[in-house]
Amino acid sequence: MKLRGLRGSLLEDMVNRTISDYRVKKLALIQKIPTPIVPMKMDSDGHITLAYFDKKSTVDYIGVVQEIPVCFDAKECKADVFPLSNIHKHQYDFMKDFESQGGVSFILIYFSKKSMAYYLRFNELKKYWDKKIDVSFDDLEKDYLLNMKGKVKIDLLGKLQIDIDER
Repeated sequence: MKLRGLRGSLLEDMVNRTISDYRVKKLALIQKIPTPIVPMKMDSDGHITLAYFDKKSTVDYIGVVQEIPVCFDAKECKADVFPLSNIHKHQYDFMKDFESQGGVSFILIYFSKKSMAYYLRFNELKKYWDKKIDVSFDDLEKDYLLNMKGKVKIDLLGKLQIDIDER
């Protein structure tokens, strides 16, 4: 049995290692935003066994890269098609507002079946969102596939630079 709360843990681990490395090298300061929950039940060791989401969260990560504000969400997908329903309207709206304030927003999608990650720029996400169609791996721009360094880190900065340069 796979618990819902463990979905995407490989991707999250890779991103967390990456942002930790960026911080040490003073390339970026990005942090994971915890999902606000309200505990309902706890076991005798003090571990939460039942909880509910307190409020809608925004995105998984937020920070600054060389004076540029960035925010992104990390999503893992087992199939070759990423369901747009995995992005909630409040997340999309937050990213849209973030962009309107001069920040850079994107979705990091890890296609686990292919062991490949993709940097989905906000303007590309907007096209899928407006058409209400899912994101097919076969239709993605190959320039935005991410370098996977032995499933330990993901090179986000190169794709972020391309995204910024194309604006």
